[in-house]
Amino acid sequence: MNVLRAKTAGFCMGVSLALKKLDTALAHGTCRRIYTLGPLIHNPQVLSLYAEQGVVCADETQHFSVNDCVVIRAHGIPRSLEESLRSSGVRVIDATCPKVKKAQLAIARATREGASLLLFGEADHPEVRGLISYAAGRACVLGTSAFSAPEIPTDLGLVLASQTTQDRAAFLELEARVRAYDPNVRVLETICDATKERQEEVRAIAGQVDIMVVVGGRQSGNTRRLADVSAACGIETVLVETASELRAENFAKKRCVGLTAGASTPNSVIDLAEKWLAAL
Repeated sequence: MNVLRAKTAGFCMGVSLALKKLDTALAHGTCRRIYTLGPLIHNPQVLSLYAEQGVVCADETQHFSVNDCVVIRAHGIPRSLEESLRSSGVRVIDATCPKVKKAQLAIARATREGASLLLFGEADHPEVRGLISYAAGRACVLGTSAFSAPEIPTDLGLVLASQTTQDRAAFLELEARVRAYDPNVRVLETICDATKERQEEVRAIAGQVDIMVVVGGRQSGNTRRLADVSAACGIETVLVETASELRAENFAKKRCVGLTAGASTPNSVIDLAEKWLAAL
């Protein structure tokens, strides 16, 4: 079978940087224990490798000692939690993706006079919880591009932003609806370029293949979004975490398959999927 592999598939800059910071902490060996506050990235295979090296994935209730090292996940954490960590005396390594950090600070600046925030994203996603925490005024999470008059005050202004890994096309549709409600809404450009490029490449590949395979962690928002974008193009789409989940019957009578992967999927996992597909 012919395999058309996306050039943008695999680790993004933010993920690579987060893993590099964790690797550096492990190499130095100066901390009693190394914790990540929540999964550092959304890929179970990568997290398993770090767990074998002694890295502990902790939640917000974990008690840390001053000799511990706490790595802030690539998705970021709520502002108050970070402040609490830093004041506790533990060594904090901030592995927040620079694009997420930029979005956090942009929201803080845009709402500092009390403007309300509309955030396009998944309410239960850790990045969204972190972004919301930087809003000085009231905030509301919009889970879809549907929009009605927000149940938050708008007399001090309205700000519209997005989770960094959301679908750009869906956000533009939402922006048009919000502008119809409030022409003075301030729109922040918080969807990262890497996300837009990956989604655009998926749309381009979808027109050339019979089926699309998306590889990545199921907890990964950007991975699921790639699958959604592919399916919206009218092409059969298969989402798997590893090549072991692929089934030959899904590719019967197919001649060409597209292959892409989420921003937290290692090349080794993508390579195995490509090898499996090419061997059909």
